Amino acid sequence: MLGVLGIIISLVLLMYLAYRGITVLILAPLLAMLAVFLSGDLPLLTSYTEVFMRDFAGYAKTYFPLFLLGAIFGKIMDDSGAAKSIANFIAKKLGKDKAILAVVLSCAILTYGGVSLFVVAFAVFPIAAELFREADIPKRLIPGTIALGAFTFTMTALPGSPQIQNAIPMTYFGTTAWAAPILGIIASIVMFGVGMMWLNSRAKKAMRAGEGYGEHKEEIEMFDVAKLPNVGIAITPILVVLVLNYILGRFFGNMNAEYLKDYGTSIEKVKGVWSLIVSLAISIIIAVILLRKNFKSIINTVNQGAIGSLLAIVNTSSEVGYGNVIKSLGAFALIKGAILAIPGTPLISLAASTSILAGITGSASGGMSIALGALGEIYMQKAMLLGISPEAFHRIAAIACGGFDTLPHNGAVITLLGITGLTHKESYLDIGMCTVGIPVLATIVCIIAASFGIV
Repeated sequence: MLGVLGIIISLVLLMYLAYRGITVLILAPLLAMLAVFLSGDLPLLTSYTEVFMRDFAGYAKTYFPLFLLGAIFGKIMDDSGAAKSIANFIAKKLGKDKAILAVVLSCAILTYGGVSLFVVAFAVFPIAAELFREADIPKRLIPGTIALGAFTFTMTALPGSPQIQNAIPMTYFGTTAWAAPILGIIASIVMFGVGMMWLNSRAKKAMRAGEGYGEHKEEIEMFDVAKLPNVGIAITPILVVLVLNYILGRFFGNMNAEYLKDYGTSIEKVKGVWSLIVSLAISIIIAVILLRKNFKSIINTVNQGAIGSLLAIVNTSSEVGYGNVIKSLGAFALIKGAILAIPGTPLISLAASTSILAGITGSASGGMSIALGALGEIYMQKAMLLGISPEAFHRIAAIACGGFDTLPHNGAVITLLGITGLTHKESYLDIGMCTVGIPVLATIVCIIAASFGIV
């Protein structure tokens, strides 16, 4: 019983102290060792060097190329003005009367193309502020609008998304980024449709009450539209990522790669990661060639992107190391048994464990990695035993991780509020509805659909 209590104390402290701003680089190993100490199961130093660091390194080995290439690609799209060009084009075509839709679609296209959530928020905010000011829509709705486009369906649900949240399940279920396309589209429709209904109703209510954009002290970085790249050129690298990812996923899946047994893996486990690596690498090269005139220094851009990827991969790897230490404790067997005993299809327990851990860690990728690291093999066995498609497990895990991850202590939420100059009190209700409440609804809908064999 003390071991279970130790795990609970460790998890609660992880959530609370992360919210207080302490980096997970420090929290993860310290709180993992606290759980080990309270359980009395394992030696402390052995748990740190042979469990925590082993799995830290294993996660970094598998996913560092995706973090690295994704960060470089995002930085190229940002520094070249390509991201702003796409957002500005959509905004001008739809106009101020469709300000909310314009911002959501701008964010969605960029994140679906592989641009990181943080880059999208920085790139789109100046355009969103201009549109909302012209339409006299309260500024407090901007964070929720950006979050709906960038933090929800394009991150976890739309098939083919190169975001890391859609990549992690591939190695556990032998799938590709295009897994369970029908489920992904259903979830995307729910998130986009209900999210737009919520934001539009909130805007209309505010306008009926006479609330406009509001008076705000803003230091928004202006940009010269004339210097932005042509939108056709700007969007080409994004299209290349999506098309190549699909083609290469099928190509690698049909490869005869028996030699991979010598490396302790199989083509089913690596085909998804390989296709994303090659797609992003080629898209980076194409982007550099097409947008070369728009860089102040391409070397600095690539360097900054590469360096920027380090904190993201190390943070997530630390959370994975933490999860695997917890998994190694004897008391975890009780927790695992409780999770797997949740009545109904195993898709429900998968969604529940992924959502809860994403909420505790404040990270969609971290929570899902912990859940799948602890239970992924069991769910794969259940898929084979019960005749449930592994693709359904992939998509449900991805969608579920994008729910409770954006509780108030989430780093992306805090960063988004910082970019927009707003507070939790002013804007979190809309962020929470669009990125927590509605994705949970989408997860439930998809579990029901998957129970009828829809993938």
